[in-house]
Amino acid sequence: MADRVQASHILLMYQGSMRSTATRSKAEAQAEIARLDEELQQGADFAALARAHSDCPSKAKGGDLGSFGRGQMVGAFEEAAFALPVHGTSGVVETPFGYHIIRRNG
Repeated sequence: MADRVQASHILLMYQGSMRSTATRSKAEAQAEIARLDEELQQGADFAALARAHSDCPSKAKGGDLGSFGRGQMVGAFEEAAFALPVHGTSGVVETPFGYHIIRRNG
Protein backbone atom coordinates (compact mmCIF):
# COMPACT_ATOMS: atom_id res chain seq x y z
CA MET A 1 0.00 0.00 0.00
CA ALA A 2 1.42 3.38 -1.00
CA ASP A 3 2.40 5.88 1.70
CA ARG A 4 2.25 8.82 -0.71
CA VAL A 5 0.54 9.63 -3.98
CA GLN A 6 0.90 12.35 -6.58
CA ALA A 7 -2.40 13.68 -7.85
CA SER A 8 -4.17 16.42 -9.73
CA HIS A 9 -7.76 17.48 -9.36
CA ILE A 10 -10.54 19.64 -10.69
CA LEU A 11 -12.54 21.29 -7.92
CA LEU A 12 -15.90 22.97 -8.31
CA MET A 13 -17.00 24.85 -5.22
CA TYR A 14 -20.51 26.15 -4.58
CA GLN A 15 -22.20 28.63 -2.27
CA GLY A 16 -21.81 27.26 1.24
CA SER A 17 -18.96 24.82 0.57
CA MET A 18 -15.89 25.19 2.78
CA ARG A 19 -13.70 28.22 1.96
CA SER A 20 -15.85 28.93 -1.09
CA THR A 21 -16.14 32.23 -2.89
CA ALA A 22 -18.19 30.61 -5.67
CA THR A 23 -21.54 32.05 -6.67
CA ARG A 24 -22.91 28.85 -8.24
CA SER A 25 -25.44 26.73 -6.39
CA LYS A 26 -24.69 23.18 -5.28
CA ALA A 27 -26.97 21.87 -8.05
CA GLU A 28 -25.14 23.99 -10.65
CA ALA A 29 -21.76 22.71 -9.42
CA GLN A 30 -23.02 19.14 -9.50
CA ALA A 31 -24.28 19.52 -13.07
CA GLU A 32 -21.04 21.14 -14.23
CA ILE A 33 -18.77 18.53 -12.61
CA ALA A 34 -20.88 15.78 -14.20
CA ARG A 35 -20.38 17.44 -17.60
CA LEU A 36 -16.60 17.66 -17.02
CA ASP A 37 -16.53 14.01 -15.93
CA GLU A 38 -18.27 13.07 -19.18
CA GLU A 39 -15.75 15.12 -21.21
CA LEU A 40 -12.89 13.30 -19.49
CA GLN A 41 -14.47 9.93 -20.22
CA GLN A 42 -14.56 10.95 -23.88
CA GLY A 43 -10.84 11.73 -23.88
CA ALA A 44 -10.61 15.42 -22.96
CA ASP A 45 -7.29 16.67 -21.57
CA PHE A 46 -7.41 16.69 -17.75
CA ALA A 47 -4.93 19.55 -17.27
CA ALA A 48 -6.70 21.74 -19.82
CA LEU A 49 -10.05 21.21 -18.11
CA ALA A 50 -8.49 21.94 -14.71
CA ARG A 51 -6.98 25.18 -16.00
CA ALA A 52 -10.29 26.27 -17.51
CA HIS A 53 -12.74 25.20 -14.80
CA SER A 54 -11.20 24.39 -11.40
CA ASP A 55 -11.79 26.68 -8.42
CA CYS A 56 -8.53 25.58 -6.75
CA PRO A 57 -5.34 27.66 -7.08
CA SER A 58 -3.73 24.44 -8.40
CA LYS A 59 -5.55 25.13 -11.68
CA ALA A 60 -2.56 27.24 -12.74
CA LYS A 61 -0.58 23.96 -12.79
CA GLY A 62 -3.28 21.95 -14.54
CA GLY A 63 -4.70 20.87 -11.18
CA ASP A 64 -1.40 19.37 -9.96
CA LEU A 65 -1.36 19.03 -6.17
CA GLY A 66 2.05 17.37 -6.06
CA SER A 67 2.75 14.57 -3.62
CA PHE A 68 0.90 14.03 -0.34
CA GLY A 69 0.68 11.39 2.33
CA ARG A 70 -2.14 9.86 4.28
CA GLY A 71 -3.85 12.24 6.67
CA GLN A 72 -3.08 15.34 4.62
CA MET A 73 -6.36 15.54 2.67
CA VAL A 74 -9.98 15.28 3.75
CA GLY A 75 -11.25 11.72 4.08
CA ALA A 76 -13.24 11.21 0.87
CA PHE A 77 -10.53 12.86 -1.25
CA GLU A 78 -7.76 10.80 0.34
CA GLU A 79 -9.71 7.56 0.03
CA ALA A 80 -10.37 8.16 -3.67
CA ALA A 81 -6.81 9.29 -4.49
CA PHE A 82 -5.14 6.33 -2.78
CA ALA A 83 -7.59 3.84 -4.33
CA LEU A 84 -6.84 4.91 -7.91
CA PRO A 85 -4.24 3.14 -10.04
CA VAL A 86 -1.43 5.35 -11.35
CA HIS A 87 -2.82 7.39 -14.27
CA GLY A 88 -6.36 6.53 -13.14
CA THR A 89 -9.12 9.11 -12.90
CA SER A 90 -11.89 9.07 -10.33
CA GLY A 91 -15.52 9.77 -10.84
CA VAL A 92 -17.03 12.70 -8.98
CA VAL A 93 -15.95 12.87 -5.33
CA GLU A 94 -17.78 15.15 -2.89
CA THR A 95 -15.97 16.74 0.06
CA PRO A 96 -16.82 19.72 2.27
CA PHE A 97 -14.92 21.85 -0.29
CA GLY A 98 -17.17 20.88 -3.20
CA TYR A 99 -17.00 18.40 -6.05
CA HIS A 100 -13.69 16.96 -7.29
CA ILE A 101 -12.44 14.78 -10.09
CA ILE A 102 -9.06 13.32 -9.17
CA ARG A 103 -6.30 11.97 -11.37
CA ARG A 104 -3.51 9.97 -9.76
CA ASN A 105 -0.18 10.84 -11.35
CA GLY A 106 2.10 8.66 -9.28
